[in-house]
Amino acid sequence: MHLTIMGIGTAVPASRLEQRNTAERLEEALKNDPERSKWATRIFAHCGVETRYTCEPNLLESAGQCRYVPVSPEVAIPTTEERMRIYERQSVPLALRAATRALEDSRVATREITHLIVASCTGLFLPGLDAVLAQELDLPRDVTRVPLTFLGCAAGLTALREAARIARAEPAAKALVVAVELCTIHIQPTFDKEHLFTAAFFGDGASACVIGHSEKPSSGQFTLGHSRCITLPETSDTMKWTVGDYGFRLELSPRIPRIIGDAVPPIVETFWGKTPMPKLWAIHPGGRAIIDAVAHTFRLTDEQTEASRSVLREFGNMSSATILFVMDALRTQAPATDGLTEGIALAFGPGVVAELLRFSYRP
Repeated sequence: MHLTIMGIGTAVPASRLEQRNTAERLEEALKNDPERSKWATRIFAHCGVETRYTCEPNLLESAGQCRYVPVSPEVAIPTTEERMRIYERQSVPLALRAATRALEDSRVATREITHLIVASCTGLFLPGLDAVLAQELDLPRDVTRVPLTFLGCAAGLTALREAARIARAEPAAKALVVAVELCTIHIQPTFDKEHLFTAAFFGDGASACVIGHSEKPSSGQFTLGHSRCITLPETSDTMKWTVGDYGFRLELSPRIPRIIGDAVPPIVETFWGKTPMPKLWAIHPGGRAIIDAVAHTFRLTDEQTEASRSVLREFGNMSSATILFVMDALRTQAPATDGLTEGIALAFGPGVVAELLRFSYRP
């Protein structure tokens, strides 16, 4: 029996942010600060994002009408309470779409799901997202619910790791993993460079998968190997969420790509062992510089990083939901072979934590 990702589903909101148009609206808002405007325009143009999606249509409005931009005093900036109401209203249907598509792709009936693992770090409400999804999907009443909150971008792989651990301990288990993030509702009403940087590449989205045992992986399925979670030393101050009056304030250190470039190679080499490095790479696109750091370190080809770059280009960084978008992209971009191709998935989150997962893929 093989432990397998039996199906994957993804979903994004209807409103699309075109990076060029967003940069133009920001330039309008910063017309009285040409130096900062020039810096922001450069960041938006070179962060690797062309489009992304948002659950908040107001972010498509002009600078004077957008409630998330501190330009017009007549426009009330959304409070944390209002942003949490948006999260509760928008996260459920988005997560349901991704979960339904994953179930359809896996051909697993809802009555067969024994565990529901839900990851999110961009909102909270009770009863939780996991409870609402279990009810809306009509999962068994004795389904085991495991919410993973505030684990950041690494949580998608954390959820896969936990689902695999459960399935290995309970061979009959079938786990539904769902990750949903509404990052754009936390855009801060400030023109500080740090917050302009994070506003340049985060987007909204949801992803899901079904994990269980199968006798033989079908075409388009991933077989899961061992995993590992490592906390990098002296990095706890490089990724931070703090709750403020206007949503969650994200702080990302510019040192992160260098930290990953220095610390991750020995971790990956120990994790992978003495066999040749894998052909397939699912790198969480936390930003263009992170992909570049991993690619440079392991001398990856453009083809090996295209799944991560294309997701960043089309959807931005959707925090925990992103890694399954990358693995879904691999299903269409991986080179055709007669057998299984070895691969590795990498993601990084607050801590700094590195999540690693070994997999094989059958085209």
